[in-house]
Amino acid sequence: MTDTNKPGANPPSTTTHFGFQQVPIQDKRRRVAGVFDSVASKYDVMNDLMSLGVHRLWKRFVIDLAGVRAGEKVLDVAGGTGDLAGEFARQAGPRGLVVLSDINASMLGEGRRRLEDRGLVNLPTVQANAECLPFEESSFDCITIGFGLRNVTDKDAALRSMYRSLKPGGRLLVLEFSKPVVPGLSRIYDRYSFKLLPLMGRLVANDEDSYRYLAESIRMHPDQDTLKGMMQAAGFARTLVYNLTGGIVAVHRGFRLDA
Repeated sequence: MTDTNKPGANPPSTTTHFGFQQVPIQDKRRRVAGVFDSVASKYDVMNDLMSLGVHRLWKRFVIDLAGVRAGEKVLDVAGGTGDLAGEFARQAGPRGLVVLSDINASMLGEGRRRLEDRGLVNLPTVQANAECLPFEESSFDCITIGFGLRNVTDKDAALRSMYRSLKPGGRLLVLEFSKPVVPGLSRIYDRYSFKLLPLMGRLVANDEDSYRYLAESIRMHPDQDTLKGMMQAAGFARTLVYNLTGGIVAVHRGFRLDA
């Protein structure tokens, strides 16, 4: 560990990235909140449009890989409109518990409304910061975070918090945009991301800037191997990476094995 009091030591950084911009650390959370306040009502529509519906297959892969069983306790972090939480509730059944959490009140409200429309009126929702989850240690059998980790300021803290909240033997699944691994795909993906995404955001959600941030935040997110190393540093074992759609999206799964 670096001693910042020694001559020549590097002081801790006071800035972080918001897309391609460097902003004060304390300012990023406010800016990300503004993005999701803006897009909450159009979130699912834009997801379908941007991915041509493929995001549903990515989430289905996570649901199947999670293998939630009846009676288990599941936490969906940054759960947005509740796609994963709703399916986990069906699998966990009445003897289980599924909690939907999100740091953003607008997204959480949208998720709560959509879950209630599906008849899931008793599914708990918690407004929570992934970096310091407000749950007792060893609370959950499974934790998922879908398309949320890249928006977290301190990803290492979030991974440690999720590790702490898992029971021994429990598993974490991280679904996130990643780095294409198919030759030539990055160039096509860049053109799509920086030309078409902001245009769709302007035409459908009346918000070009938020979808430009989306494209930039994906590029700033750790690649597959880096995120795997971060999970291992947080304590996760048996960590595996599953590339989907040529690596445009990846699922990382790891287990808490300590007693």
